[in-house]
Amino acid sequence: MCLVLTNTSGPPERALPAATHVRCRPYPGPPAPAARLPTPLLPYACAVTPVELSRTVVHAVRRAVDAGELSVDVPSRVVVAPPGPGGCGDYATNVALQLARPAGQPPLRVAEVLQGYLSDAVGVVDVEITGPGFLNISLDPAAVSAGLGELVRRVLDEGLRYGHTDALAGRVFELRVPYEVRAEVLADVLGRIVAAQGGRVDVLHREPVNLRPVPSPEDPAPLGLDAACWALLHPAPHDRPRITADHLVQREANPLFRVRYAHARARALRRNARALGFAVDPCTPHPADGQAPHPADTPGAHPLLTLLADYPRVLGTAASLPHPDGIGAPSRLTRYLLDLADTALPFFATVLPRGDEKPTAAHRARLALAEAVGTVLAGGLTLLGIDAPDHL
Repeated sequence: MCLVLTNTSGPPERALPAATHVRCRPYPGPPAPAARLPTPLLPYACAVTPVELSRTVVHAVRRAVDAGELSVDVPSRVVVAPPGPGGCGDYATNVALQLARPAGQPPLRVAEVLQGYLSDAVGVVDVEITGPGFLNISLDPAAVSAGLGELVRRVLDEGLRYGHTDALAGRVFELRVPYEVRAEVLADVLGRIVAAQGGRVDVLHREPVNLRPVPSPEDPAPLGLDAACWALLHPAPHDRPRITADHLVQREANPLFRVRYAHARARALRRNARALGFAVDPCTPHPADGQAPHPADTPGAHPLLTLLADYPRVLGTAASLPHPDGIGAPSRLTRYLLDLADTALPFFATVLPRGDEKPTAAHRARLALAEAVGTVLAGGLTLLGIDAPDHL
């Protein structure tokens, strides 16, 4: 899909008012998959990411149904996220609350049934029930560390395809939008995200409209394509976008600049490391080192790895289209990229050797993590239709 940004309201056959036209970069589609080492999937591997843990929860539901303890349709996926206020553990899910009505049982009873099956899962050390039936899951730290180290290799192997799935294969979402620039941009980006999950979006200009974000207060085209897209996508659809020159300044107060700067820094680290004689290698020992540290063992790395693991879930929020959660997928993606950039920038200062230090396996592991961060930032910006420059 290719988009023309205009500040007009009316079908395209009408004469357009004077406005600057900005053409969106055509989306080339997901890149061809690169050859990579096979990555085991749960329930046969340790649950260390939200996506893998979601599979484990689905498997627990299936076991409970097979045992006759629950009488429900097994969901294809469940939401697993960091626990909210009052929660505990590493992740939490509200699957028991969702299944209570179809199961004909109280949420707490459903949670108790699933608690037993989840407690047996590989890598899970504790499952606690809180509130009306939330399942709070604690993971084995050693297994998480090893699994997150392998996550870096997976990101590097899959490249820009990391986070892409076929979860929506065969599904077609119809978005009916008004002739308004923000609605058009939002629909365009939703089409990219849904395509990355194997589905398709058909954009129509007819009533009744099911995608009507708060419109842009003025023509965003003078900002240029990248800043205009960010200005329209970063606020939630129900919030009013700000069309100001603040989106153009190269300073820390500009969220778009921080995201693109973090990507450029990740690429600069790769160039600088090459000049120092070493390259990305997430967990293969160098002959001079005799060790193979995981990126997860690097101080400050765990928050970054957790964010990398969460990227597929962020893209997966588009699966709930045309529900508001799905409509909000682009703004969720911009906020995710900003969190990733803000977490990565302090870590980047630790990647390269300092002074007379020689490159070690630890430096190569840090560089691998920085490269993985840059890959995810590039992939996310590409889905948003925004350029990810190697230099700023």
